[in-house]
Amino acid sequence: MFSPRTRRRWLIAALSAVLVASGAAGTTARAEPADTTAAAAVTFSDTFDGPAGAAADSSKWQTETGDNVNNHERQYYTSGTRNAALDGQGHLVITARKENPAGYQCWYGTCQYTSARLNTAGRFTAQYGHIEARMKIPRGQGMWPAFWMLGTPVDWPDSGEIDIMENVGFEPSTVHGTIHGPGYSGSGGIGAGYTLPGGQAFADAFHTFAVDWAPGSITWSVDGNVYQRRTPADLGGRQWVFDKPFFLILNLAVGGYWPGDPDGSTVLPQQLVVDHVSVTTGDSSTGGAIRGLAGKCVDVAGANTANGTPVQLYDCNGTSAQRWTVGSDGTVRALGKCLDVASGGTADGTPVQLWDCNGTAAQKWVVTAARDIVNPQADKCLDVAGNSSANGTRLQIWTCTGGANQKWTVG
Repeated sequence: MFSPRTRRRWLIAALSAVLVASGAAGTTARAEPADTTAAAAVTFSDTFDGPAGAAADSSKWQTETGDNVNNHERQYYTSGTRNAALDGQGHLVITARKENPAGYQCWYGTCQYTSARLNTAGRFTAQYGHIEARMKIPRGQGMWPAFWMLGTPVDWPDSGEIDIMENVGFEPSTVHGTIHGPGYSGSGGIGAGYTLPGGQAFADAFHTFAVDWAPGSITWSVDGNVYQRRTPADLGGRQWVFDKPFFLILNLAVGGYWPGDPDGSTVLPQQLVVDHVSVTTGDSSTGGAIRGLAGKCVDVAGANTANGTPVQLYDCNGTSAQRWTVGSDGTVRALGKCLDVASGGTADGTPVQLWDCNGTAAQKWVVTAARDIVNPQADKCLDVAGNSSANGTRLQIWTCTGGANQKWTVG
């Protein structure tokens, strides 16, 4: 964001999201997959089910009202359901309209547009995890949809801001992910953009925008495709303020310094359509170990985040190379990347590795009640090569046998 998107301050108690996950004691027989909550927990979810015209769930969201002086935006955020309502088909629809909200004045005089902004302040805060929204964004010059978070208590920019997705209408094929904090706020925020191939526009279809947030790192993705990762090393000695609770925000702004104002090409009303929002954590707010043969841990060799880095067995040491989050999307993640079957192979002995998350079947896993970790595409189990417990032994996939070298405890 170019400046604080809020003119009020909240004091919010942190929500404890420390969840313990453990595998059930296994037998040598194959078992049906356990509920994914055995390895991951959804701490916040809204699929926006309800009758058409209803307001968003007030136990999860509150609606802000007013204009935004700081960004010189052109909209007035209203209460009620004219600008934010369910559509009866499992979506929240935030609508920007060209109209003067009677009785209200904006920073520049008479308001010209109405829209809506919802947040979870006082209802839910997150600290770490996989945070995503599936949305279809509006189109047109001057449109500025966003899915983002503010640190608590709000004292912008010192309290921090994480922009999971922002789009400005003059860039229909590109979205941006950014962090803001003390000394790197507004136009000095640190981030990157993601552009759809082939001139596709984000307004043409639903897309999933997400961050994977761990202590000392935030990783952004679109439809499972990772496009940037930020750590304290990116701040040039400035303060990292992202290891504390943040609340969620959805809004559709109109105009402002960054997107510019609507013009004759802009067709209104425009809508931000939100299919779901969820926050998923692993066994704890920091991710957890996956233990296997001889009590040793699944480990990213050298804590290296390069694509193709081997995944191995190693003495458990509590480092970030051994903190894994098993997501509701079937991924197993560490260091902002995914556990991946090399080249999408299905043969016995195909090695596993760390790779950018890309949504392919090579990165889908099921943790079963029998403590197998199965790649459904290959119908094979995560396996310690040669049944060796030596540090550095490579992990692979192999036909499930029920052996100790294929049994894992998550968390």
